[in-house]
Order: sequence, then C-alpha cells, then structure tokens
Amino acid sequence: MANIKSQIKRNRQNERRHERNKAVRSELKTRTKNAVKAAETGADDVAERLREAVKRIDKAAAKGVIHPNQAARRKSRLVRHIAQLVTERSGE
Repeated sequence: MANIKSQIKRNRQNERRHERNKAVRSELKTRTKNAVKAAETGADDVAERLREAVKRIDKAAAKGVIHPNQAARRKSRLVRHIAQLVTERSGE
C-alpha cells in the first residue's frame, strides 16, 4: 500500500480508468460479435452492425484504450471475415 499522497491519488485514478477501459473493451467484443453473428445469419443490417463495430474500434483507439495499430488490425480482420461470410452466404 502506498504511503505517499500523490501515489494514493494515482492509484485511485488508475482504478477508475481500468474500470472504464474494461467496459470499452467489453463493448468492442460485443459489437464485433454482433456484426459477425449478423453476417452468419444473413441479417439485413449487416452493414449497419459492421459500421457500428468499426466506429467503436476507432473511438477506443482515439481515447487510448487500444493501440492504433491494434485498431487497424481488428478492423481489417473483421471486414475480411464478414466479407467472407457474406460471399459464402450469397454463394449458397
């Protein structure tokens, strides 16, 4: 446990940020999962869900929750995966 006043405050700040960042990362996973599920089932709103997932990834990168390169990688993989699912469903 820290004795120094500034370190005690820093610990409180880090705890608050940790909780906020955890919520943001959880939402990223949820939005991504929703977009993939929509593509798998052939829902009408695949583009909308993909747009929302990409928007959240960009927002997380802008706020420093994830690294910008990680955001780019996640978006690239997500778009490629959904495009593959959509072409498979249209080929059936």
